[in-house]
Amino acid sequence: MNTETIHYDEMRSPIGTLRLVADVQGLREVWFETGRHQKVPSPTWVHSSRALNFARVQLEEYFAGERQAFDLPLHPLGTPFQLAVWKELERIPYGITISYGEVARRIDQPAAVRAVGAANGRNPLPIIVPCHRVIGSNGSLTGFGGGLPTKRFLLAMEERVACGDLFAGLR
Repeated sequence: MNTETIHYDEMRSPIGTLRLVADVQGLREVWFETGRHQKVPSPTWVHSSRALNFARVQLEEYFAGERQAFDLPLHPLGTPFQLAVWKELERIPYGITISYGEVARRIDQPAAVRAVGAANGRNPLPIIVPCHRVIGSNGSLTGFGGGLPTKRFLLAMEERVACGDLFAGLR
């Protein structure tokens, strides 16, 4: 039986309240207030703002357009395949989108497009592990745990910030 302490806290964001969950090894989960995978904290978890400050600060910087890459200790729990997909998602640059098929190719499993989609949908660390940057092969926005309006918001915000950075260099 695992007796390690799990901490959680909530933070407000432009896309609604986010619940952050961490253990001693790092951030384990980010939950949306609304969305497909509604969860509640376990009664054994400890509510602690201090324990989650490391993640909150970087998320606040991201939403303010001041951070394009996260530098956090992460501890997502998943199958070896899911972990491989999530690791690849971390490599998608800020403001860029790629298809599920491209993710499958990048992990050397080009026939596993549906499995990549399923793993993407089970990503426990949305935003930080940017599953919102994965789109359909035809360019369509596909499912997202926080809902398609949230996915649209995140992509538009990143595009705005990335384009602003691009134009700032031309001045």
